[in-house]
Amino acid sequence: MQFGDLIDLKAILFIALIFIPLERLLPHHHGQQTLRRHWLNDAVYPFLNGILIKLGLLALVGTLMIGIGVIVPESVGVAVRGQPIWLQAIQVIVLADAGFYLAHRAFHAVPFLWRFHAVHHSIEEMDWLAAHRVHPVDQILTKSASYLPAFALGFSPAAIAIYVAIYQWQSLLIHSNTRINYGPLKWIFASPRFHHWHHANERHAYDKNFAGQLPFLDALGGTLYLPDRMQGRYGTDDPVPTVCHDQLAYPFMSHTARYDGHPPTAIGDSPK
Repeated sequence: MQFGDLIDLKAILFIALIFIPLERLLPHHHGQQTLRRHWLNDAVYPFLNGILIKLGLLALVGTLMIGIGVIVPESVGVAVRGQPIWLQAIQVIVLADAGFYLAHRAFHAVPFLWRFHAVHHSIEEMDWLAAHRVHPVDQILTKSASYLPAFALGFSPAAIAIYVAIYQWQSLLIHSNTRINYGPLKWIFASPRFHHWHHANERHAYDKNFAGQLPFLDALGGTLYLPDRMQGRYGTDDPVPTVCHDQLAYPFMSHTARYDGHPPTAIGDSPK
C-alpha cells in the first residue's frame, strides 16, 4: 500500500466515524442496514477513482486553461482576487454549481454521456458511501465544468479551496441516509431529501434536482422537484452490472441499453 492510499484510507475511516452514527441517529429509511447490499463494491471506488480523477482533471482543465488564458485578460483576475475571500468563496460556489448543474443536466440528456452517469444512478440504497460510486469519466467532465469558470476568472486558490471542501462534504451529506431538513433554507441549500429525489426511480422525479448545492438553480431551470413525501425506490432500470470493474466497462459495452431521450410513458422507461 502506497502513502497516498494510507491517506485515503484514513480519510474514509474518519468520514465513516461521522456518517455511520449520524445515519443511525437520524435515518431517512429506518430499515436500511449499515452494511447494505453492494457496500463493499462502493468502498472500492474512493481508492480506484482517486488518482484517475485527479490526473484527468489536471490534463483537461490544464489544457483548456491554455486557451482561456489567451482570451481572458489578466486584469480580470486582478480585480477578482482584490475582493474579500469570503465574497470570492460565495461567487465560486455559485459559478461552480451553475457549471455542475449544466454538466449534470447534459449527462441526463445526451445518451452517450448517460451511459457513464447511469453507473451512479444504479445505486438502489442511498447512504454516504454511495456518493463514491461514480464513473471517472463522469467525474472528470462534471468537475471540469465546475472548476473551469473559477480558474478562468482568476479566483484566489483559497476561495477555490473553500468551495472544494464544501463540495466534498456536501456530496457525502446529500447522499447519506439521513432526514436532515433545513426548513425554509431548503430552497437555498441542497438537503439529502432534495438529492434523494434526484435518484428516485419514479416517473415524476426523472430529470429533476440537478444542482449539487444550490436548489434555486433548479427553480430557475424549471427542474425543481421536492414533494412532502418519501421516495418509493431508487436506481435505474438500465442493465448496469453490480461489480466495480464491470461498472467501469459498462459505458463501452456494445449491448448497453441506451436512453433515447424521449419522455417516459411509465415508471422505469427512462433514467432519472
